[in-house]
Amino acid sequence: MEPWLMWLIAAAVLAIAEVFTLTAALGLLAAAASITAAFAALGLPLPWQFLVFTVVATLSVLFVRPVALRRLLPVQEARFGVEALVGKPAYVVSEVSAQGGRVRIGGEEWTARAYDETLVIPPGTTADVVEISGSTAFVYPRE
Repeated sequence: MEPWLMWLIAAAVLAIAEVFTLTAALGLLAAAASITAAFAALGLPLPWQFLVFTVVATLSVLFVRPVALRRLLPVQEARFGVEALVGKPAYVVSEVSAQGGRVRIGGEEWTARAYDETLVIPPGTTADVVEISGSTAFVYPRE
């Protein structure tokens, strides 16, 4: 079997595998195999074919893949204001229950309620901010 045909088969197999993995790496390897197939069709000796594949694959994975992944991955939006407090630790200043209480979040005191209405969180406990509604932080104790 001709070497250029073997490279094309390898490129096809890698391209199909890329469809199932979506990593961008296998697609770049498929492109490198296709380029190598073109050089093999021009009569390049087998050792040089492997060198072409290695160089093209390495350069594409090192330089093209990071750019492609940045374009494909969603950009995380920055949270501002009270939305930025969700997930932060809160230090319980006075007992927190479903009726109320006080917590300190990042140096500021907030009115608070327990996220689970059956819980009573004693002072000195660290809790996580689950939600902010108005000026009230809903917290859940850390385990």
